[in-house]
Amino acid sequence: MDKISSAKSPMILVDGETRPLGIVEQTEELVKATGWPTWTTAFSKSLVDESLPNYHGIYSGRFSDSAVKTFVEKADLILCFGPHFSSTNTYAFSSIPKPDVTILFSDNIKIADQTFRDVSIRAVVRSLLERLEKSKIHQYAHYPELPKDHGIEFSEVSSEEKITHSKFWHLTSSFVRPGDIIFGETGTAGHGSRVFALPRHTRMFLPTTWLSIGYMLPAAQGAALAQRELIQSSKYHNIKEARTILFIGDGSFQMTVQEISTMIRHKLDVIIILLNNDGYTIERCIHGLHQSYNDVARWRYLQAPGFFGGDPETYTGSAKTWGELEKVLKDGKLKDGKSLRMVEVFMDPDDAPEGALLDLLQKEKERIADSQ
Repeated sequence: MDKISSAKSPMILVDGETRPLGIVEQTEELVKATGWPTWTTAFSKSLVDESLPNYHGIYSGRFSDSAVKTFVEKADLILCFGPHFSSTNTYAFSSIPKPDVTILFSDNIKIADQTFRDVSIRAVVRSLLERLEKSKIHQYAHYPELPKDHGIEFSEVSSEEKITHSKFWHLTSSFVRPGDIIFGETGTAGHGSRVFALPRHTRMFLPTTWLSIGYMLPAAQGAALAQRELIQSSKYHNIKEARTILFIGDGSFQMTVQEISTMIRHKLDVIIILLNNDGYTIERCIHGLHQSYNDVARWRYLQAPGFFGGDPETYTGSAKTWGELEKVLKDGKLKDGKSLRMVEVFMDPDDAPEGALLDLLQKEKERIADSQ
């Protein structure tokens, strides 16, 4: 408590192991009680209410906004809950907080170079909440100017322009509703959707450890089934209707497409937004930008629902421009419909969302240019 009471520039970092540790709710209570600037990781995105004024998105290490990097570097106390320091979750280990100012809350407690084992993490966090006195902890007289995730409107783009990652994710963020479950598959989808500004009671799942492409499609099937059962048993935040939304690339889709048949058989409310970028763009970013081994067969993707036994009236739509995308996303049959719905969005194979993937893509382009 002494470290917490004496801190002059404190912050909170919430990671995904808070889920199995059973401290998600207590951690959010602490975020609210302190009012300190708070970030999550990709693994824990949506585990903190993103409408809170002191929530500032995913901390992405060296890829973070300059104001965020400066603030984190100057922090004299970082409370880190449920750390999961895999290379992909920490942006090649660049977002791991400084040990000398960090208290790690996991299945043990680590303060600087001291580790306290065999403790009940739930009891520790509960005790911390009970002993926390707002009058004795730092309150920012002038809250720091830190960026927050935000969406944009279609009025801010030209309807005739082709769809690009730089604005796609900020535009589709507003499509999400309270209670929705969002999946961002390994690849451009999993990286791009990290900027979503999520409403309350939304859950998002992103690839942060194994990066097994294709996993998210059957995972969405399971989540949609659980979501329906929770709604039917009135255990879903008093929400009566919700959707499971999957963002997935064409390459990943081809790995596990057969699970669409299970979605159809169980009449699950799933929206699949397929990013058709003509192959494995994440692999193109890493190596082989123009190599054929990063290409995939060109399927007629929107015929998949019919092939797997879907209703002939199953909603399908496609978009190559912002105007077409706006029309699709505002279609009542898509946003308010039932059972499986599917949208195909076309993007360039050498386009990537801002952050780690775009950085890799630029380096790959430079490597190719230097070799010519």
